[in-house]
Amino acid sequence: MWAELLPVGRHAESGGYRRFAWSGADAECRSWFEEQARGRGLAYEVDRNGNQWAWLGDPADGDAVVTGSHLDSVPDGGAFDGPLGVVSSFAALDELRGRGSEFTRPLGIVNFGDEEGARFGLACVGSRLTAGELTVEQAHRLTDGDGLSLPRAMEAAGYDPEAIGADPERLSRIGAFVELHVEQGRALDLSGDRVGIASSIWPHGRWRFDFRGEANHAGTTRLVDRHDPMLSYAETVLAARREAELAGAVATFGKISVEPNGVNAIPSLVRGWLDSRAADQETLDTVVGGIEKAAREYADAHGIDLGVVRESFTPVVEFDHALRDELARILGRDTELKVPVLGTGAGHDAGILSGRVPTAMLFVRNPTGVSHSPAEFAAEDDCVAGVHALADVLEGLACR
Repeated sequence: MWAELLPVGRHAESGGYRRFAWSGADAECRSWFEEQARGRGLAYEVDRNGNQWAWLGDPADGDAVVTGSHLDSVPDGGAFDGPLGVVSSFAALDELRGRGSEFTRPLGIVNFGDEEGARFGLACVGSRLTAGELTVEQAHRLTDGDGLSLPRAMEAAGYDPEAIGADPERLSRIGAFVELHVEQGRALDLSGDRVGIASSIWPHGRWRFDFRGEANHAGTTRLVDRHDPMLSYAETVLAARREAELAGAVATFGKISVEPNGVNAIPSLVRGWLDSRAADQETLDTVVGGIEKAAREYADAHGIDLGVVRESFTPVVEFDHALRDELARILGRDTELKVPVLGTGAGHDAGILSGRVPTAMLFVRNPTGVSHSPAEFAAEDDCVAGVHALADVLEGLACR
């Protein structure tokens, strides 16, 4: 399975992946998922929001156990973020069938669409729509860098955009959702463990900073006469680093848009997107508030107008304690070692669903700690350990 997925959407020069929602590469990944489902005799379906499902047993029976993740990527992302969870889900089912396990609850495997938000700027679109955390009107307003709307992109890919929306009936059939994911940090590498359990997801969000100045000639305009928004933006980037360091949080300006974007032109507009995350809400508010305060001071000093818009936000997610403890019990059953429990600063579909169904996460060791990069990595024996752990969890939850 891994070898089949590996070349899909891989960029020849960067070595990273460009599996953007509703693109050709995304279509190939979705075809792969359908083939895996049908090849195992599972009931295959696509829900109203474009999420793919594969079922063993009838989900209408309720109290289903669901696992899975996503197959899309960030720009030039790594091979493991998302796909490891989907591949491991099918592999865990194969493992359980090999054991002769008898299922007493329906088992589902899911591929949530547009988790990374790389194309339309909002993460977890598929799960947000399903959970009712993104309205139809909001979704219809989403556009990509070329100005193409989400509905038109879905339509071009062969899906009905008029059908999207909250799906409480589907969620009511799920008794537990467990997502396996490569760790996006080095906690497991430092502790020497192959697999861990998630405790929570840090609160996080995305803010757009619009610095509006005055376009002018780069060669003839005196420095003292300039209203250059790039200066205010650059100082704000440095301020973000300072505020994050002081608070023990993280803050990143990772995307920028410049107008008119000419080498010999002073910009009229610099638009930068801030991603910030912290262990708790108060700390996050302090960091983002400090960054905005500094940005406004810099903008005022250079005669720049500043607008700040919060484009998305996810509050702290505490995974279901009872389910988390059950995972720890299952995985620690045959050993005296305790499975490590760790928090994460990365958002996931499991976090979006946590307000509607009991959710939990398993992490597989990442020896480099690198993620959202072609250098993202997990050793094969650790991935296999993740499959065995997921199989044990699914057996404990869904089998007699």
